[in-house]
Amino acid sequence: MVTHMKTTIEIADGLLLRAKSRAREQRITLRALIEKALAATLDQPLPETRIEPVTFKGNGLSPEFEDASWDRIREAIYP
Repeated sequence: MVTHMKTTIEIADGLLLRAKSRAREQRITLRALIEKALAATLDQPLPETRIEPVTFKGNGLSPEFEDASWDRIREAIYP
């Protein structure tokens, strides 16, 4: 048994106008168009994202900046 849930979403005006126009062209309801597009999107595999960690070699802050605020560090970098 197929059930339907009623929900409200906000769509940018221009996108909604394009969707309504496409639905008219295909002679289907806006709901059918949205369901079809959503199903097609969800059927696609998610892109494999890989985040490489960024590391730096060193011994941390120099002693003069160990307890310094960011303002103090910025002042030293950008005199």
